[in-house]
Amino acid sequence: MIQLYKRIHRMREKYVDTIAKLYEYATTVYSKKQYTQWYDTKEGGYTYGTFKTKCDSLSKTLTQYGIGSGDKVAILSQSMPNWSVAFYSVTVFGRIAIPILPDSSENEVTNIINHSESKVIFVSQRLRGKISQEILDRMVLVIDLDTFDIIKADEDKFTCDGKPSVPTPDEIATIIYTSGTTGSAKGVVLSHRNLTSNVITCYHSCKRTDKDRWLSILPMAHTLEMTLSMLYPMYCGASVYYLQKPPVPSLLMKALKVVKPTTMLTVPMIIEKVYKGSVLPTIKKSRTLTWMNEHMNTLMCRIIGMKLKATFGGHISFYGIGGAKLDPEVEAFLLKAKFPYAIGYGLTETSPLLGYSMHGWRAVGSFGYPVYNVQLKLHDINPETGEGEIVAKGPNVMLGYYKDPKRTKSVFTEDGWFRTSDIAVQDKKGRYYIKGRNNNMILGPSGENIYPEEIENVINNVEGVSESIVVERDGKLVALVQPQDNFIEWDKESEDKLYEKLDQWKAMLLKVTNRSVSKASQVSSVEVMKEPFEKTATQKIRRFKYKNSAPTVEEDKKEK
Repeated sequence: MIQLYKRIHRMREKYVDTIAKLYEYATTVYSKKQYTQWYDTKEGGYTYGTFKTKCDSLSKTLTQYGIGSGDKVAILSQSMPNWSVAFYSVTVFGRIAIPILPDSSENEVTNIINHSESKVIFVSQRLRGKISQEILDRMVLVIDLDTFDIIKADEDKFTCDGKPSVPTPDEIATIIYTSGTTGSAKGVVLSHRNLTSNVITCYHSCKRTDKDRWLSILPMAHTLEMTLSMLYPMYCGASVYYLQKPPVPSLLMKALKVVKPTTMLTVPMIIEKVYKGSVLPTIKKSRTLTWMNEHMNTLMCRIIGMKLKATFGGHISFYGIGGAKLDPEVEAFLLKAKFPYAIGYGLTETSPLLGYSMHGWRAVGSFGYPVYNVQLKLHDINPETGEGEIVAKGPNVMLGYYKDPKRTKSVFTEDGWFRTSDIAVQDKKGRYYIKGRNNNMILGPSGENIYPEEIENVINNVEGVSESIVVERDGKLVALVQPQDNFIEWDKESEDKLYEKLDQWKAMLLKVTNRSVSKASQVSSVEVMKEPFEKTATQKIRRFKYKNSAPTVEEDKKEK
């Protein structure tokens, strides 16, 4: 029986090499199973069977309006069951999906649609205001994603070549635009093979079945959520639940109780906020836990870990964290607490998964080892430090950047390895530890490589700090710090008392930080941010925005 089971799964792996085959397999085998639905209502969701019916019907509508194989179709919406319908009705039939992140500005939406030459856009009612008149005028078709009603159809632009096709593995499935943290938008071209190979990688990394339940809280336009929480659940016949509003803590807690998910994908910020906003205060308020923290730390973490798992619905068996590096202090707690977290490492350009760490080989600060069917190695290693750039090879590596051959060439080595720009070292067991981004590295006064991420890890664990970035200005390191909510009562304090408290806190921050880092990494000054940092979809701070200046409390003081 076990051998038969393995044989069936090997056959599935060989068969599923396009999204079209994934779609046909899942909607046939799991036709009566629930695929997607809202967490709090059965309306608006789909079984695998009704999902196929809806996608096939929508594809015929696109064909009738002349939208055929190779045409670009944009999707601008928050996460919802209908997002999947739009994506599959496009990619399964040879068209190319252009997902747009919901927090994109109107200008970014315009640029993406123009650069991609999209003819159609699916847009949710919530985000319709981001579609400029210029874009409305040039679209052949505009479709309301909430209802699938036609908002606009330009009959003058209709063609007769709207035929769908059966895509091959190396044809383009999607182009995903990302500004990352460098400020320069890139259209990442991913093939059907790129995405389906990474789905199979997910299965080998963490096997899920048709009994599993996902709670989706990240933007579906990002590869992390698209691959691991939309495509992968289809591969194993699982169910995915969505929130109708942004995942603020109160709504998330309610959804966790209702769905009782077995599987979640998140960014570090979410679990870091839980740790700093709930776990640490709980310890400080309890004399027993405070004593246990000092004398029986592992036992205390285990007790809190059991409560934390119950908070997440009691059935969570895979809590994937990706998109950015997890705070080492938080990870150390999760490890001792035996919370079922896993670290994933990858990029949009790699569909996205490259490496992962879970179960017995987890180590604080490491993303572990390469995933199934992917090769990783360190390139151009510094013999003194052991540091090198992570380069990758595998069927999940992108075709290139859309309309940008020069940039495409720059991210591949001469022998065809993809350059991640992440600088890392390996331990004796072969596990990878990222030191920082090559683009973020600062050259010290004596030629030292300074990775701001390492300094930020120290700063972020100081009391009152929510997050921070370290930038170089005039040859000196400056820390920009965002305080935790309600740590500083901006409106209640008198002006003199407020600045006095801030000065004391900044002095303490500077002292604690510089005591914990090397001489080359000493911070010269601290600036306090009054407003939150601007971030990417995976909650990485857009560093380029703050390199030269930033709206800080210090600037307010100067103006007054």
